[in-house]
Amino acid sequence: MSDAVTEAVAKTNLLDLDREGMEHFFADILGEKRFRAHQVMKWIYHQHVTDFGQMTDVGKALRAKLEAVAEIRPPNVLFDKPSADGTHKWLLGMDAGNAIEAVFIPDKGRGTLCVSSQVGCGLNCQFCSTATQGFNRNLSTAEIIGQVWVASKHLGNKTHLNRKLTNVVMMGMGEPLLNFDNVVRAMSIMRDDLGFGLANKRVTLSTSGLVPMIDRLAVESDVALAVSLHAPNDELRTELIPLNKKYPVAELMDACVRYLRNKRKGDSVTFEYTLMKGVNDSPAIARELAKLMKSFSNKMQYADAGKVNLIPFNPFPGTRFERSGETEIRAFQKILLDAGVLAMVRRTRGDDIDAACGQLKGQVMDRTRRQSEFKRKLEQQGVSDAA
Repeated sequence: MSDAVTEAVAKTNLLDLDREGMEHFFADILGEKRFRAHQVMKWIYHQHVTDFGQMTDVGKALRAKLEAVAEIRPPNVLFDKPSADGTHKWLLGMDAGNAIEAVFIPDKGRGTLCVSSQVGCGLNCQFCSTATQGFNRNLSTAEIIGQVWVASKHLGNKTHLNRKLTNVVMMGMGEPLLNFDNVVRAMSIMRDDLGFGLANKRVTLSTSGLVPMIDRLAVESDVALAVSLHAPNDELRTELIPLNKKYPVAELMDACVRYLRNKRKGDSVTFEYTLMKGVNDSPAIARELAKLMKSFSNKMQYADAGKVNLIPFNPFPGTRFERSGETEIRAFQKILLDAGVLAMVRRTRGDDIDAACGQLKGQVMDRTRRQSEFKRKLEQQGVSDAA
């Protein structure tokens, strides 16, 4: 390979490439057969090998080429922390000063990994700990799929046919649809047989409701969709999720209808609903939510097109919100169930290591003023922000 070519493609992180990208890299950059890309993907994702020298079915000449122009560089594990309930959290270094968190949640024959898409988050949802850290940047494809790679290796999965990691949810730090291309590419690797081999329905993207990007996702990727709803009307939802001012509830629900019409009949959208005491947990609001869900299913013309995932609020230092009581949570669920709406209560996991839903906080070199403002607020309250 010429020095010019070597310089042009110097040290490409192969974790940044999906199958199509790998085939292009091997065929057009390295001048190799496309099947060589498949061999290397299996080494990376099935065997967790990062050293080209250990890839025994790859010829020495190709290994030398790869050493010169490529690398396999997963995120650096700064620390990992187990919970008493089996939940596991990793703090992963992204670059100088920035780190993100990923969480593995085992439960009755399935293992779900919650993956981050950004360093921090720019949307400022009022009940989310991540929002208090502000925002730095989007994660690369390598940094996203690298979280799955780290967790899979830790769990001891040696091949894609024998894994404890059964599901991935893009519900960690950040808004996935604001990092669309990198997230879609990473989800492709998650679902590829040469990658992690997950079924389409076992990869879920959660969004706060960017309507145009939901429409784009419907066309470009076949994954499950979850929507952070948290309120059935615009007044309350805008208070909790400022993005609602731009994409109100009616527009969001219509986008979800369009999404399902692009998928298989019988597929559903999961609507996430964090229950906060005295804010969005009243019987009246439950009835309003039930009406919204029934209208959604009616538009799809089949039952359970929308499923409600009720999430008890997980407190964090400095928040003004409180968790709804168990009585209120069950009463809220009963109103939905009695109305014919499928509603589940998510069991809180990992709260002893701040790994529960809405609690993820990494290390963010904040480009906004939100982190410093929140710390000033905590100081005024005499509250510690220790994670």
